[in-house]
Formats: sequence, structure tokens, C-alpha cells
Amino acid sequence: MDTPEGPVPRVQTRLTMRDKAVTAAVRCGIGRHQYAVAPGLYAVGHPDAGSDVLVTANFKLTFDHLRRELEGLNLWILVLDTKGVNVWCAAGKGTFATGELVHRVGDTGLDKIVDHKRLIVPQLGATGVSAKAVKAATGFRVIYGPIRASDIPKFLKNNRRTDPEMRQVTFGFMERLILTPVEVQIVLKPALITVLVLFLLSGIGPGIFSLGSAWARGLTAIGALVMGIVSGAVVTPMLLPYIPVREFALKGIITGCVSALALLVLHPAWTTGAASGLALVLFTITISSFLAMNFTGTTPFTSPSGVEKEMKRYIPVQLAGIVIAAGCWLYGAF
Repeated sequence: MDTPEGPVPRVQTRLTMRDKAVTAAVRCGIGRHQYAVAPGLYAVGHPDAGSDVLVTANFKLTFDHLRRELEGLNLWILVLDTKGVNVWCAAGKGTFATGELVHRVGDTGLDKIVDHKRLIVPQLGATGVSAKAVKAATGFRVIYGPIRASDIPKFLKNNRRTDPEMRQVTFGFMERLILTPVEVQIVLKPALITVLVLFLLSGIGPGIFSLGSAWARGLTAIGALVMGIVSGAVVTPMLLPYIPVREFALKGIITGCVSALALLVLHPAWTTGAASGLALVLFTITISSFLAMNFTGTTPFTSPSGVEKEMKRYIPVQLAGIVIAAGCWLYGAF
């Protein structure tokens, strides 16, 4: 659409089948680092000089999630260059930031397009944006909006006021579940390397190296690896609030123990020798613990200092678990 500063793209509020298909792929970790829209100003509906301006990141998943909630509204969307990162993470990384917002307001000529001085910034981006500095540099007043895009219509209807529910962060079952495909995808490449190492270790025995042992024992070890991945990257996130400990690494140890014990009962191959059985149990638990700890960066209620403290405490334990498991696995072959 035409504006005093030139044409501005108008975006639809309904996602196409292609949008949905690509979103599903990105949710599985495919192409997520290149999924971005061009920074700048966009129009939703038929905005005019009095329409509100929503500020967001240029991660397309975030952009699409925002626009689909704006059906029937006439608004401007000011997209910052966050290098394809979502609002919350970009605020922490310093790309959803005061300087970028000030630059984008000036670059788009926003003060010539709207006749008010309001910018609605998502609450999760508040750590990166100084309202005082933005006001001083641009004359625009920053209003911190709700956490969820779905609350924006109600927020605007309430004269840009939030209620306590709009400020409350949630991390329910579906919110956790939708993140697990990415958690699994992240570990696939290291897992493939681990598979090769497991085959090599499993072939070592009295005859120096046996292809038969590498295949037979290797498959059993891979079963432990898969169980550890499922336990740490899927089961732990799904059961997160129900596991009665605080540290994520310890949560992973608990789910890993349950998974390993279940396989000891259900899979006879796991009980052929105390050393080999112990190795499989330790391996499953360690993998589960590490991947569960990795999930801390995805949650909305962990702090960098808390994550660092947990890593310092549990990474040595996890390394010891891997070393002991490898030693027991080799010993079990003789």
C-alpha cells in the first residue's frame, strides 16, 4: 500500500498451505536458521496514520504467529533485524534492542507515516529495549504489550492495557511438546557419530576385533542410545513439571533410570553379563541427563546463572558416566 514514505507491503492474516508446511519443517529443525523476513514496515488490513504499530522480530515463525492473530485489524508491523531469531532470544542476544529499534524507526520514516508516537513492543522483548532511550532518540513512547500474540486484539480493545493474565508466562504440555522435534533434530548428527563409535567399541574383544560382535553388541548399544535420546529429549520435557526435582539434569537422570530399568526387564540382551548391563544402564542415564539439561535453554523460567551453575555441577558427572559406561562395555566383552 502507498504511504508518504513510499509503498509498504501488505500481509495477509491467513497462513497459506505453504506457510503451514514450511512452519512444520522449521518446527522439526529443518531450515530454521534461514527462516526470516526482510526487516522494515508492513501493513495488516488497511491501516492509516492513526493505526497502532506493533514491533516484532524477523524470524518468520514469529512474524507468522503474530499476523495470524490480527484478523480484522488495521495495524502496522515494524520488523526489526534480529538475524532470524525470535523476540525473546534476540532480546537476550542484543539484536532485538534499543539501537535496532531506533534505527528501524528512522529508516522507515515512521514519524511521517503515523501521526501518533506509540510503539507496542512485546513483553518478552523488554529486556532488550530501553523505553527511555527510544523516547529520547525518536520521540516515540514504548508500550509493552502482552506476552502472547493471541492477546493483542483484547489488549488493543482495552485501550492498550494488559491484565494480569496477559503478563503471565505459560509453558504447558503442548508448548513443551511442540519443541521436542527440534530437540531431537539437534542431536541427530552427534548421534550418528556416536553410532560409529559404538560399533567400533562393540567389536573389541578377545580376538582383538570381531565384526560379528560389532554388529550384535553394537545394535544393543544403539538401543541404549535411542532410549537415552527419547528419555532426555522427549519424555523429560513432556513430564517436566511432574518430576519432583528442580535441576533438569537430575530430571533426566530419573527418567533415564526408569527407561533403563524398563529395558532391563523387557529386553533379555541387556542382562547378558553384569558389566555389559551396567554399561547400558549408565549410558542411557547419562545421555538422558545431558539432553534434559540441554532443554533448560528452551524454557521461559531458567536463568543464565542457574543454567551455568547446573552445567558446572553435572557435566563432570555426565563425563564420568560415559567413561565408566565405556569401560564396563569393553570389560563385558572379555
